Formats: sequence, C-alpha cells, structure tokens
Amino acid sequence: MRRVLVIGPCGSGKSTLARELAPRLGLPLVHMDQLGWQPGWVETEKTELHARLADAVAQDAWLIEGNYGSTLAPRLARADTVIYLDFPIRLCLWRLIRRIFTHRGQSRPDMPEDCPERFDLAFFWYVMNWNSGPRVRTEAHIAPYADKVIRLRHPRTLALWRERNNLG
Repeated sequence: MRRVLVIGPCGSGKSTLARELAPRLGLPLVHMDQLGWQPGWVETEKTELHARLADAVAQDAWLIEGNYGSTLAPRLARADTVIYLDFPIRLCLWRLIRRIFTHRGQSRPDMPEDCPERFDLAFFWYVMNWNSGPRVRTEAHIAPYADKVIRLRHPRTLALWRERNNLG
C-alpha cells in the first residue's frame, strides 16, 4: 500500500482512519477537505482544487482521504488500494451529531483553520440521502477498480481488517 484512498459517507470515520493509518504505513496524508476549503468555509475554486490534487497524486506515495466525486478519477487511476468505509448511514449520522458536539466552534484537524464545526441542515440532508445519490455515483466511479477496493461495511469489519493486516 503506497497510494491509498479512504472513501465513504460523511461521518464514517475516513479522517480518523487516515490519521491512524498514514504514519503506520509511512505515507504522507492529504485531506481532501483541506484542499477543497479555504479559511472561513470558502470553497476552493475547481481549477485550483484540481491543480492541488494533481500535485498530490503525482507523488510516489500518499494516503488521500475524502470523496469529492469530481476528483475521484485521477485518484482512482493512481491508487493501488481503495479503502471504502461503506458503513450504515444511521451510524454515520450519529457520528456526525457526536462530532458537532465534540468540535463545535473549533476547526477539526482534517479541516483548514477558521472552518469551525457547526450544524448544517443541508449537509445532514446530503448524508441522509447518501444511498440514493452520492453512493450511486461513488459506486459507479469505483466499479472499474474493483480489484483495488477493500469494502468494509461496519466498524467491526474494519477492526478485523486492521488486525489481520497488523494496522491496528
């Protein structure tokens, strides 16, 4: 595992897993949210986002976490491993609520400075509808790369996978 993607629904634990795996694998960590957002919750321009990502993907080794469907193609093409946290949406929503209370008013480690955690109804709606929209698109993107995908459907299966691979 030298070029690793960690993808899945919001609240599945992508950032947490990535922060734990990157040092164990000796890989530089790239958070898509740090590329996709500027301080103050300002979205990065698409051309700048794609340029930043191209620089990261061109490296020999990396661990990149985050979905950003419009940027999946170049990452999938270069990745040797895709870890897909395909967790139940109920669990992800619960984790998002917990995250809001834990980090409320503060920027999380996987976000740029001055992007404090907050409740966002549109974001919750996006996650609630993950299975009928973003999931369908994500599955279409990863289908041609099925041989690289490690699909983990529950935190228990993630724990077992980590244990089997001495990653945990």
